[in-house]
Amino acid sequence: MHRGLYLAPFDRLADPRLLVELATLAESRGWDGVFLWDRITYPPLNRAVADPWVALSAIALATDTLRLGPMITPLSRRRVQKVARETITLDHLSNGRLTLGVGLGNADDFEAFGEVTDPREQARMLDDGLERLDGYWRGDFHPLPVQRPRIPVWVAAKWPNRRPIRRAVRWDGLFPIDLPGTEQLAEIAQETRHARTSGEDPFDLVVEVPPGADVRPWESAGATWVLTGIELETPADKIREVIESGP
Repeated sequence: MHRGLYLAPFDRLADPRLLVELATLAESRGWDGVFLWDRITYPPLNRAVADPWVALSAIALATDTLRLGPMITPLSRRRVQKVARETITLDHLSNGRLTLGVGLGNADDFEAFGEVTDPREQARMLDDGLERLDGYWRGDFHPLPVQRPRIPVWVAAKWPNRRPIRRAVRWDGLFPIDLPGTEQLAEIAQETRHARTSGEDPFDLVVEVPPGADVRPWESAGATWVLTGIELETPADKIREVIESGP
């Protein structure tokens, strides 16, 4: 099981230099990954928000071992060909450490900007976007990604919805949101095992826990990644304490 940090680049953490500092500290303390929320806005409307892609690029250059990525990017508000170029470039910049988290996203990032808001259409655009990304990664765009046959994709799914789980098993991992507990994760683990073909590459189950949580029950239930989420408006010194304590 791997341990990562799940950070919202808002408020004080909208400073990309601070995000780089925290990521390098995390790497030195044995954490396996750092993942950033991908949002355009977050209430209140005047909240400071950093672009995760630019911040992740800076983190990639400052670290050597951390797996990194956005959690999650809604493809329905992005031009897929641009995401393909960004992901390939970041995969090279990080020497093959990028994981792309995807999902439907949040209405706050759609309605105010004239984006598609119907969940069914968002889901269709997500599936179409993933298929197109896969084609770009496998040879339609050059250079190819460092990671072969493709950059890993984790799909977010809000419990208890099953359709996103069926989407996720076609890719490389599942990030279930709002899980009541470990029993539900064990249920998902069994469901994904049955849905995937024998001999396929390993499949990640990713969960978020608060700082200080006992992660052993989650590992027993099937989690391959446990991310420590930091509450919004947590002072930077408190975040450093969480990181210093180690995974």
